[in-house]
Amino acid sequence: MPRSLFARTVAAALVTLLAFGATSLQAEDTAIVQQEGAAFSFSAAGHRIVMPLPDWLSAAERLSADVLGKVEHNTYADAQQAFVEFFPAGQSIDNWTTTYAARVTNDATRSLADYRQATIVGYSKPCKPEATGVFLFGEETPDFFPALAFVCGAYLDTIATLKGQGEVMVSVFRKTGTGVAVVYQEWKGPAFDPSNPETWPVDRATLEARAKQLQDETELFDRAGI
Repeated sequence: MPRSLFARTVAAALVTLLAFGATSLQAEDTAIVQQEGAAFSFSAAGHRIVMPLPDWLSAAERLSADVLGKVEHNTYADAQQAFVEFFPAGQSIDNWTTTYAARVTNDATRSLADYRQATIVGYSKPCKPEATGVFLFGEETPDFFPALAFVCGAYLDTIATLKGQGEVMVSVFRKTGTGVAVVYQEWKGPAFDPSNPETWPVDRATLEARAKQLQDETELFDRAGI
């Protein structure tokens, strides 16, 4: 499955919480990824996500008429759920330092808080408990659902391919009358001290800027609003 271990674990948690269907690379429904000016759009599972371009691109690359040609990406979609993930050119699920992705699920019954909690549970599973941290970018209010950061200073030693590594993730959540979605980015590097941002694989300023950009520019539309 072309997703990070964290993303696969999150999906497993969401299977239980959100009644996800099983995934495979043999997509049953159409997933369309397009560039819309200075944004990407992802249309699948009766929804359309509009999301900012990857932040690892240069200013000149972001002005290109073919930004999709400058990144690696793959998709999956069925009638219940869909995802898209992006990697820098030359990187892949087996060799990445950052990945940027979106997932949408047709589930009108779950709240954003439920979806966020499922994400936290999923991201916690492959991480050493003593090396985890979670915080929000702002205070939650009835009109504002803040971005989430999850910090994993070290993966479990039992995961041989990830031993000695850690990652930082930021995500934002959106909901329509028929579904929920998450747009997120991960940065991976050598294991680090989760209490010391100077050791993280992404600097704090970049993380905060990306969280704000995702919060400000991510939109989710259901079929009626597409």
